[in-house]
Amino acid sequence: MQWREGEIIRAVREWPGAVEYAVRLRSAPPSPSADPTSPPRLIAQDSQASASEDANPAQSDAETGQAREGSEVRALAYTAMVGRPELGDRVVLNASALLKGLGTGGLAFVVAVPDRLPADPPPSEGHIVKARYTPQQQMFLAVDEQDSPHHATLREADSLDGMPVVVADLHSALPAVVAGVRLARPDARVAYVMTDGGALPIAFSRAVAGLKDAGWLAETVTVGQAFGGDHEAVSLHSGLLAARHVVDADVVVVAQGPGNVGTGTPWGYSGVAAADALHAVHVLGGTGIASLRVSGADPRPRHRGISHHSTTAYGKALLSPALVPVPAPGLQAAQAPEPMHEPEPAHEPAGDPVTGVGRRGDELYALVREQARDLAESSRAELEVVEVGTDGVLDALRGSPVGLSTMGRSLDEDPAPFVAAAVAGILAAERAD
Repeated sequence: MQWREGEIIRAVREWPGAVEYAVRLRSAPPSPSADPTSPPRLIAQDSQASASEDANPAQSDAETGQAREGSEVRALAYTAMVGRPELGDRVVLNASALLKGLGTGGLAFVVAVPDRLPADPPPSEGHIVKARYTPQQQMFLAVDEQDSPHHATLREADSLDGMPVVVADLHSALPAVVAGVRLARPDARVAYVMTDGGALPIAFSRAVAGLKDAGWLAETVTVGQAFGGDHEAVSLHSGLLAARHVVDADVVVVAQGPGNVGTGTPWGYSGVAAADALHAVHVLGGTGIASLRVSGADPRPRHRGISHHSTTAYGKALLSPALVPVPAPGLQAAQAPEPMHEPEPAHEPAGDPVTGVGRRGDELYALVREQARDLAESSRAELEVVEVGTDGVLDALRGSPVGLSTMGRSLDEDPAPFVAAAVAGILAAERAD
């Protein structure tokens, strides 16, 4: 843990449950090898911190390698945890991710406003502790615990009654899935169940805040160690049942919060838990829909077309049946953005490297369909590949109330991941009651 002190300079932006501040840093503590009698050492960082989930409106000194005394950095405060800092407040920061230069989450977090502690929250009957045994553990009234008004409902509930549940491995798929649901069924009631593989506070997600504000999401359920949703649940299973019987959702989307973790190894990836989510859906009698992670612009071969993360989760870790939606033929080049790169030589027509249209007379989505069929044949689970029409998909995605970005690429730069997520939403809407 790397601690820093700072002073609030200004509020940069805010959304429900969170405020991002510009903070002026004070001197860093001495390093373990430093002479304890010498003054604190000022540390400059070489790494670059990137945006918390979408584009950062302005670079801070930390993003240009200047995280030292007097420099300005970005820091996020969760208002339910630390209150609302004000101009001039002294704040204690957890600066580990900022100083490491991480991507999502690569900013400082306000741990406390020591000179002005927040008031105690209103009394609650909740007994369920989340972020357990950490200094900032919190207690919630979970939807499934004894004191909950929904306890009797969930005590008796044991089935999702066939409700379609879209499972995605990346949080960035959420807006695209919902766009697909709304394209096929504008009146569908959609719930988001956030697992604890990424960010634990749902307040970190500006996408969730924007989707709720626009009425695209009915309610949210945070499960496991994740917290801050409209409902808290102890387990993914009870969270799914709450989405069905308490939220009365037509369609549910399950995904981890922002900030997935990967190691460059097949199994060291937090999105592998997508298989566990599909197992829970199957056990509870729901219709599991495995949203594929797809790219047409990622330079890494293992992510071209269907990502190896999807083939690991759905081909090796998954043991229960699931539907695997893929874009049906017919997504025309005219519907897609302009090419990102120069075309290949005329003797080897490649077409648009983003959409895949024209590569040896084929399309990226033809590759995806072929890869999906191979996945279904080799998977340990019974997978049904379903081709889903794409009429109106790109327009629906462009109409999202929140920005679409995944792995640093926008809809215009790489439409494929969002199209793949949207067809999963369309299929879910078509299978809903």
